[in-house]
Amino acid sequence: MLDRPPVFDDREDAVLTDAVAVLIESERALAELEATRIVHFAMAMRVALERSQHRPRAIQEREMALRSIAAEIGVALRWNDRTVQRRLGEALQIVDDFPSTLQALADGRISARHAAVIRDAGVDLDDPVTRGAFESRVIERAATDTVAGTRAFARALVEELHPVSISERFAHAEQQRRVWIDEDVDGMARLGVLDGAAKIRAMYDRLTRQARAIRAVPRPESTGDDPDAVDDRRTIDQVRADLLCDLVLTGQPTLDPTADTLPGGLGAIRAHVSVVIPALTAAGASDRGASIDGLSPIDADTARRLLAGSPAWDRVVTHPLTGTVLAVDRYRPSPAIQRFVRARDVHCRFPGCRRPARACEIDHSEEHARGGPTARTNLACLCTRHHTLKTETPWTARQRPDGSLEWTSPLGRSVTDRPERYVAFVPEPDPPPF
Repeated sequence: MLDRPPVFDDREDAVLTDAVAVLIESERALAELEATRIVHFAMAMRVALERSQHRPRAIQEREMALRSIAAEIGVALRWNDRTVQRRLGEALQIVDDFPSTLQALADGRISARHAAVIRDAGVDLDDPVTRGAFESRVIERAATDTVAGTRAFARALVEELHPVSISERFAHAEQQRRVWIDEDVDGMARLGVLDGAAKIRAMYDRLTRQARAIRAVPRPESTGDDPDAVDDRRTIDQVRADLLCDLVLTGQPTLDPTADTLPGGLGAIRAHVSVVIPALTAAGASDRGASIDGLSPIDADTARRLLAGSPAWDRVVTHPLTGTVLAVDRYRPSPAIQRFVRARDVHCRFPGCRRPARACEIDHSEEHARGGPTARTNLACLCTRHHTLKTETPWTARQRPDGSLEWTSPLGRSVTDRPERYVAFVPEPDPPPF
């Protein structure tokens, strides 16, 4: 007999329903208040700019008007004046360059964090018409998606609309690569690295794979009197940090508990990343960039190097209008359905989750034990957290023919997660015929 999800008390459901309704309304009210605050920050910024015009001498002297107003507001709000000065500039930018975003915020359709994402991503688009088209499309997405999902969509859309290819922008940005340190408290500090997205994501993936390999080593039942026995209780974050320090300071992990269980030990573990490359870029006919793990754009040269060094790759056929995946094939054979589902989904299909599909489990939307077929129309990528949520709680997911997942919460609230759209990168002028 199959296990059934637990039945919750109706009174508890009523309390939870009321709480969710109040949270929705408060989120809308906060968005309206934030829009009002942005307008008044922008008004203060205009006053600062007007006063600066009457100080035509040194740049520092002209900035005094802005600093003074920022300090005035900071004292009144109990904010740091540097934070206020930054918010003044951001507010004026939204009012002047992103009026539709401000209106959507005032209407409660999006949150302040969604608005910040639209501003941060769209600031690279100088042409007002292009920026307006970008803004309209991202607002539509933001109204039904999380901040993380909106950010990924906005970044991809910028790559589609930007007049300058990412290869040209990357050549300039690469000159800014650096390592820095931030002092912290309690004897701790932060080390930061700025470099190409492919390298940074590969570094993080390798550290994660090594950390998981260490945590997979069985713990001893009892250390007893054995002085060599190790009971490793570190979290995966702690293991990643320790591995990074070891690799930088000594060139290799100080301890390798996987040596007896993993061929080659930790040193044999290599980084894995998923790269999507437009066909014309792969062929060298275009310089438009690719994306890595469905999140970060990368330049064409890096994408082609990764393609050339890959032992296997998938050809993804997408719909010319919607961008959704139609088919996947590979020159080196592998399970076709798994390839299709991972290529279509890009990441975990629970609303708001961005865990890459390659790190997810492939789940039957309708349970196999209840007659659900093992077919691409009934399979979706779910991370362990959300796979467990679907299995162990009353949350359900119904898959539509287009690959959309309609999730239903225990309170009956429905939300639809649609397959990620693969951006159709605009080709360079007059590409060679194929």
